[in-house]
Order: sequence, then C-alpha cells, then structure tokens
Amino acid sequence: MAVLFSRPQSLTDTPFRYCPGCHHGLAHRLVAEALDELNLREKAVGIASVGCSVYTNEFFNCDTQQAAHGRAPAVATAVKRARPECFVFTYQGDGDLASIGMAETIHAAARGENISVIFINNTCYGMTGGQMAPTTLPGQKTTTSPLGREAAREGNPIDMMKLLDALEGPAYLSRVLLTTPGKQAMAKKSIIRAFRAQMKGLGFSLVEILSACPSNWRMAPVEASRYVEEVMAKYYPPGEVRVAKEVLEG
Repeated sequence: MAVLFSRPQSLTDTPFRYCPGCHHGLAHRLVAEALDELNLREKAVGIASVGCSVYTNEFFNCDTQQAAHGRAPAVATAVKRARPECFVFTYQGDGDLASIGMAETIHAAARGENISVIFINNTCYGMTGGQMAPTTLPGQKTTTSPLGREAAREGNPIDMMKLLDALEGPAYLSRVLLTTPGKQAMAKKSIIRAFRAQMKGLGFSLVEILSACPSNWRMAPVEASRYVEEVMAKYYPPGEVRVAKEVLEG
C-alpha cells in the first residue's frame, strides 16, 4: 500500500513543545521535507539561534550547532567555509535575526555567503514574554509597548526584505505565509528554491515566514492565523523578492 503521508526523515520523533497554534511546527516540517526531497539530510548542518528556535536541535534529524544570540549567520559562515561540502542553514526568529543579529545578517548577505536562512517573523520576542521586536507592527501591543507601537516613540518596523534587496550578495529572497494548505505549498517551494541556491553555489538565500504567535498576541490560534493574513501580510507583502535565474534551472 502506498504511503501518502508520513514524518519526514529529517525530523526526529520528538514531540514539538511549541504553543498551540504556533507556526514553528509547520515551518519545521516544510524545512525537513525540503531536506529530504533534495537529499541533503546526511550533509546538512542546522544552526540554531536563541529564542523559540533554540529547540531546533531536538527536532531536526541532522547535525546542528547552537549559536549565541543573533550570531547564527556568523556561525553558519564559519561552518560553510570550513566544510564547503556541507549544506548549512540557519533557523532564526525576528528578535534574533533583525535585532541583536542585524549586523551578522546584513554582512553575511552583503558578502554573498553561500548559506540559507529560515527567518520566522512573528513580530515579537516569542520566548521571553512577547516584547516589542524590530518587526512589531504600528499600533501592535506588546509587553513593552502596551499602548501599541508608535512611530514617534519607538520608530517604524524594519522590513528585512527591503534591506536585503538593496544588497548585491543575495541570490534568493522570498516572503511566505503558512495560513492555508495552498500557502504552505508555496512556502515549501520557496524553501526548496532557497536551498537550491546554496546547492548551486549562488550565494546567500533567505526565506521569511510570517508566523503566528497566539500566546503573546493574546489570540486564539484561528484568530492569530487570520491576523497574519489580514494584518501582517498587508504590511509585509508575501512573494519572491529576488530570484537568481539559475535557481529556476533544474
């Protein structure tokens, strides 16, 4: 009998410990499916950041390494340069990548480091209590902006796609959603393209995943997913921002 659905080999059988309605589990599965389909698991090295993503070493069934807060692109750079035959990817949240890790992210992209970055954007510091992040939306309430983010007081959100698209180094940049099965399929397609960019030696690739954080948003899971579609996606439009032509070949 044909198997229609099963756990990817690139995921361990450890149950996820994320909050109900969190999109990390969906993102993990799509990354694992991409690793399997591209036959990368045996040579993959995942770099975990600090935040909810710190648990990824328990869930990805490949070699992993823990980086200091925000330093995942720097660690990934070292691993890839020391072991260029390895497939190296980072898995980071917005508080990690776009705040304390902004320098590492920008300079790895500017250099065109041949690594792949999975960027989970849930507009807050998820693990530490839902504080305002660089990506927190205007008017969005967090534990450190209880009246809502105000541009005159906290500044405007940082759009990482716009920043990275201004650089020459990236080969592939995309922003995706996980709110419906169709959008999950599109997200997986983007992850595979990002991974292919590295496999072909084209340089830096990044997929930003707009993700729900029901616990810190104080929303039910369905409401949080609706917020991603109806609010987040309007401020951070999904789609492919940069695609090197070689990514589409084969």
